Amino acid sequence: MTSDRAEQPVRLGVVGLGRGFMLMIPTFKADPRVTLVAAAAPRAESRAAFAAEFGGRGYDDIVPLCADPDVEAVYIATPHQVHADHVCTALEAGKHVLVDKPIAISMADADRMVAAAEASGKQLIVGPSHSFDPPVEAAARLIESGDVGALRMIQAFNYTDFLYRPRRPEELRTEEGGGILFSQAIHQVDVVRRLAGGMATRVTAMTGAWDPARPTEGAFSALISFASGAFASLTYSGYAHFDGDIWMEGVGELGQRKDPGAYGKARRALQGLDPAAETALKQTRTYGSGAGLIEAQTNEHFGPVIALCDRADLRLTPSGLDVFGDTERRFVEVPFGPAPRGPVIDALVAAVRDDRAPVQTGAWGRASLEICHAILESAASGQPVDLHRQCGVI
Repeated sequence: MTSDRAEQPVRLGVVGLGRGFMLMIPTFKADPRVTLVAAAAPRAESRAAFAAEFGGRGYDDIVPLCADPDVEAVYIATPHQVHADHVCTALEAGKHVLVDKPIAISMADADRMVAAAEASGKQLIVGPSHSFDPPVEAAARLIESGDVGALRMIQAFNYTDFLYRPRRPEELRTEEGGGILFSQAIHQVDVVRRLAGGMATRVTAMTGAWDPARPTEGAFSALISFASGAFASLTYSGYAHFDGDIWMEGVGELGQRKDPGAYGKARRALQGLDPAAETALKQTRTYGSGAGLIEAQTNEHFGPVIALCDRADLRLTPSGLDVFGDTERRFVEVPFGPAPRGPVIDALVAAVRDDRAPVQTGAWGRASLEICHAILESAASGQPVDLHRQCGVI
């Protein structure tokens, strides 16, 4: 690779101009290492908005986008249930791929995607997910250094109103990737796997599906064992009235300062809406609809995470790491920005320019997906579930 090419922005095509894409826009705009050159989406309004804002070409299908010789890599930001087809199409066209979590819904689809990446010789990156968050990476590196001793236990918990934000019908059906397991638990799983080195061995879990009007899992607790002997307890509720961001410096998941006066806004917006009206409300949050962007002021997070090691306990915050040692407490600041999701772009650039695999490969995404399925299986059977598709940190 020539030095001139190494310094050029990665020319990225986007498939799917919905909410996932919108959450990446501040990063794309702030990071000069990427330029958006094309997009594929079914809605003409979204394609027109993309062309107006980024000057890129618009397609109504992924196939012509992947045939565009100007596209070096493809970002898949489509619904979970079509990830596999879209990822395989892009890989078979010779493009490196960044795909939103989860990698897929079924393990069979995840297998197909990992095999396609291996056959193509291209990199498959699963993200963004909160395992990319700079405080998570800083904590993982501190643990890996050995300075705080062996990792023994992790606690991760989060309380949100996720289930009462506008949803399409399929987002409330588990078999189609709905509920909190594939959209939310996957974040916690990714985070604790990154801290513990990835190699989980067993899961014991319970889930809650407590609202007949939202017929999917809305809460879970799980205990995950790791090959190192460490274990992690995870708890998440999307039914919550309590806002877990109170414990995170008043910062929202996406790094934005929370407005206390907005408490209950999501539930109020759904009052009296039938499914069609709720779907229409959801549509107002997509790209090209005039919806505003969320502006981050600090690093993103996914609720409180505490890692207990032999010589120190680490509390992850949006600002950095609170390190509680044997005789002293210190704070390790983790700088923010300028691009809110800069580590995702780090991984993308390394893949395209240096053909270097990230931590969050297709195999990594498949391993996290296996744990989500194990949570469902353990909750249904009342028994622990052994894991067989795990991988470590590269």
